[in-house]
Amino acid sequence: MKNDVFGFVRPENDIHTLGIATISGLLEDCGYTVYTGNADVVRSVINIHLIESRSFLKNWIEKNNISKIGFSYRLDPYDGQKIFGKFYNFLISERILQKNGGQIERVYFAGLPKTCLLIDREYNGEVKTFMGDETPLETLSKLGVPPSKIKNEITQGAKYDSFRLDFAKEFIQIGKYQFYKPLRTPTYKNYGTRNDTLEERLFYHRKGSNLPLIRVHVGPYDEDRKEAIKLFKHWLRTLSETKYLDIVSIGSSQLSQSNFGESWEGKQNGGGVPVNSKEDLIELYEAGRPMLMRIYSGTNKTQEMAHIYEQTINICWHALSFWWFNKMDGRGPHDVKTNLKNHLETLQIIAQYNKPFEPNISHHFSFRGGDDVTYVLSAYLACITAKINGVKSLVLQIMLNTPKATWGIQDLAKARALLKLVKELEDKNFKVYLQPRAGLDYFSPDLEKAKIQLASVTAMMDDIEHDNHQSPDIIHVVSYCEALELATPVYINESIQITLAALNEYRKLKKDNPYLINEINKDTEPRMIYLYNTVKVIRILIESNIDSPYSAEGLYTLLQKGILNAPYIWECRSEFGAATKYNTRLVDGSVVLMNEDNKPLNIIEKVKNSI
Repeated sequence: MKNDVFGFVRPENDIHTLGIATISGLLEDCGYTVYTGNADVVRSVINIHLIESRSFLKNWIEKNNISKIGFSYRLDPYDGQKIFGKFYNFLISERILQKNGGQIERVYFAGLPKTCLLIDREYNGEVKTFMGDETPLETLSKLGVPPSKIKNEITQGAKYDSFRLDFAKEFIQIGKYQFYKPLRTPTYKNYGTRNDTLEERLFYHRKGSNLPLIRVHVGPYDEDRKEAIKLFKHWLRTLSETKYLDIVSIGSSQLSQSNFGESWEGKQNGGGVPVNSKEDLIELYEAGRPMLMRIYSGTNKTQEMAHIYEQTINICWHALSFWWFNKMDGRGPHDVKTNLKNHLETLQIIAQYNKPFEPNISHHFSFRGGDDVTYVLSAYLACITAKINGVKSLVLQIMLNTPKATWGIQDLAKARALLKLVKELEDKNFKVYLQPRAGLDYFSPDLEKAKIQLASVTAMMDDIEHDNHQSPDIIHVVSYCEALELATPVYINESIQITLAALNEYRKLKKDNPYLINEINKDTEPRMIYLYNTVKVIRILIESNIDSPYSAEGLYTLLQKGILNAPYIWECRSEFGAATKYNTRLVDGSVVLMNEDNKPLNIIEKVKNSI
């Protein structure tokens, strides 16, 4: 039987390549030859109406003996349908499909859920679609890979994920979570007042429960600013009255972050709550009491906004992104060095108010193709920087499922390595609170499947610090509906019910089957130790070779020299050429930096050569 050869293409206007790289890696691990369209190929796809482009693509397919071809497009659904349609018509008119006498046996499409639905409808199943919610084994099965060709490592790596999914399916099918009631709320002198704090809320909560506090990021958008604020106040009152939610994060709009207090006339805003005054914030705070409240930092006037958030909503903790939310990712007006300077000055303001700090950093590197070492290292460096600048408590957010093809045991290894490193910084003046969350784009648009995914990722959160029965301290619940629609209070409360009830049930399962955690630890330990030791060595190298490494200049140097890696940033690439030099690939469910020969790089040697 002949061995299939896979080819993957995308149009030049879509820069998303991580999905293609992930699928290519899975297939190569199974022994298949894979060709990914280079710059000439992607340019030909977008110019497929030209004779020379059609000729070039046909020659590329025939020369490489491609028998199965995949097309990726993750931008506008209707543009995706149209652009793919032109490509599919090219395959037909040039007689490249097997049914027309050509060599292509199967065509695949990967993209946004809506684009997949449009293509399913138009081609009646002739084109297999991938919405991105498939597990590695589901992906290989849809691509027609027989079980006999799937590596043992892939099958073994999927064991933990399959175990959690089986638990979650049964849990959701039984449906008892629907009857889960809010936890009894503790009352204490400062409860719901302007003197209330995260630490005090957690202290009194722990007197009555081993379950975590719940934080949710929420907020409606409306072009009519006043209507949006009015609706959000109604949402906040609802969430406060139903008592499932402890901490509400205001999902403020882009202009709220960049142009607070200014005229927005003629400026584009996008989604999020359009707060634009201290009065707005005070109204929202009053509507949400006694819930604790927080909000995005400003991308402009970051220091001033930190003061405003303290004065208006008694922000329960601040979050900063250091290298992100600036010109490099198109989310702010400053260059990276200025951004770092502003954020370090803001750390000192946070310390003055004696409030916790959340490093909102690691997953932004992962979004841009960063490797697992960069994920752990970037957060660790931020935590050290916070402590040096006087911060006394830290909310350690760990975004799981990023990228979503990551295996659960690899997620656990990253989380455990990072937590171990940061916990070592604790002393009488520095306390760490663990806050895991699901990945930003983890959930399926199929709502029943998404509920199962939410219960499954909640189980993994409980395995991070498996020997601490009061861990995690906080869970940032991502509502299961978010791949399909905005999370309203109804969805939010149900997602919290699923999360807390699943946590209870999973803990019972592990108590009745104590061998389970031993199996999980055995599979996770080697990778965790590698990440922990590697980051410890890199810290020593940094502190020995870079002047003032925890200053704005020092942190900038770490990115500029490629000690931190983000291969898929598209702005400032020339400035950060060393950080974008090497690509990453999913290897046994972990994200690994690769050299020019597509082999894993020795990270420590790379750092030594960089500094």
